[in-house]
Amino acid sequence: MFEAAEVGRKLEKDVYKSQVPILRAELLDAQQQLLNAPFPVIVLFAGVDAAGKSETASLLNEWMDPHWIVTRGYTDPSSEELERPRLWRYWRDLPPKGRIALFLSAWYSSPIRNRVARRITNPEFDMLLDEVAAFERALTDDGAIILKFWMHLGKAAQKRRFKAWEKDPLQRWRVGHDSWRHWRMFDKFVAAADRAIRRTSTEQAPWQIVEGEDERYRSVAVGTALRDAIRRGLARVPASHPKAPRKPARPGKGLGPALERLERDFNVLDRLDMTQRLDSARLDEALERQQGRLNLLQRKAQEKGISTILVFEGWDAAGKGGAIRRITGALDARDYQVIAISAPTDEEKARHYLWRFWRHLSRAGRITIFDRSWYGRVLVERVEGFAAEDEYRRGYGEINHFEEQLAFHGILIVKFWIHITKDEQLRRFRDRKRTEYKRWKITPEDWRNRNRWNDYTLAVNEMVARTSTRVAPWTLVEGNDKNFARIKVLKTLADRMEKRLKKS
Repeated sequence: MFEAAEVGRKLEKDVYKSQVPILRAELLDAQQQLLNAPFPVIVLFAGVDAAGKSETASLLNEWMDPHWIVTRGYTDPSSEELERPRLWRYWRDLPPKGRIALFLSAWYSSPIRNRVARRITNPEFDMLLDEVAAFERALTDDGAIILKFWMHLGKAAQKRRFKAWEKDPLQRWRVGHDSWRHWRMFDKFVAAADRAIRRTSTEQAPWQIVEGEDERYRSVAVGTALRDAIRRGLARVPASHPKAPRKPARPGKGLGPALERLERDFNVLDRLDMTQRLDSARLDEALERQQGRLNLLQRKAQEKGISTILVFEGWDAAGKGGAIRRITGALDARDYQVIAISAPTDEEKARHYLWRFWRHLSRAGRITIFDRSWYGRVLVERVEGFAAEDEYRRGYGEINHFEEQLAFHGILIVKFWIHITKDEQLRRFRDRKRTEYKRWKITPEDWRNRNRWNDYTLAVNEMVARTSTRVAPWTLVEGNDKNFARIKVLKTLADRMEKRLKKS
């Protein structure tokens, strides 16, 4: 694969001097147009040592306006980063729409280095590459443009560069013990890189191999590719953007009327026994027992560095807040955080919808509670038309992959849907309206959502069917009786934590 990048391409100095001013002006123009575009541009630099990765990134910052460029170079993860899933630090650094990010030694670096050092097997290497490919697919499906440059030097050319640097007092610092050690492993490194490039070069995020021996050539090659990619992205933006309103994506679109009726009339929520009750006389004893269990289990989880993520979804007035308070009441406030999710901010809208959830992942041994979550993509965004059909349809796979990454890192995921009947919801709405200190909880939006009950039922049924997985199953909670629901939530959480701790 790399033979074509070892032929000695050179760009003559006079040609370079005549082309660069034009290219710089075109890059600046493209960058200015990009500022108002509905997508970011992510540029990855990978490759062999001394091939010009850092120099090229610095040059792009010089050629364009660095105010609108995010540049990140990654080294070995810190202790804080190791306590989270591998891709967390990259999700955290994703640029907003309209911006350019330059990433050096990013998500391909550690898998390749670990394979070369034989710390992982080829099947494990492939699994990490597939994880990366799914990550990139989620970003490109959301509109991001990803450019991946493999900056290459042949083994002999790399040796010549090291020797030249060693002779130059101003460049000598560039060559260290690791430089020559890596050079001796050159063939293994290139073999791993070849496997990575072949497995992850896709139509949406292809690799471009750039010969790095001639500085002028590699600079113009990368700058031209970046300019052309931005132009292609801008050409795809509809002329009517962003003022054209998106038509609501009706739930069940594409289903025949008979099938849609079956999905609505026979769904997973109908299987719940909504008559279940817990006598108030037994509540205190049950609370004491389950909260005590939870407190002891969380102490053990913290000692072992096992994190837990709780997801609460359910109808308006179903009792999510009350259930959460019974959990937090059993815990030290330093051991948990509650993330209440509402409409995304402008900062969050400018990025992939999963970004705001990745950024809230806690360090090891803590509990993170999401009061509503990433499932908004396949619930409210689906029903209300904030996500087009193709967006919420691929959301199921994106969410499953997200949760798989969390579970693979050792995080326990516990998901609750708290269900109440339509009549019970009406009773609670009226009670809130009558009670002065509860009145703030009821809004016109709650009444409007109630009018879409059937549409939400359809969406919940499909959500459970497509995202209740072995690593992150849904627990459906019968919520008409608050006492019963709260104890079921506490007991389920304690049982799942107990099971997880036995595996550690």
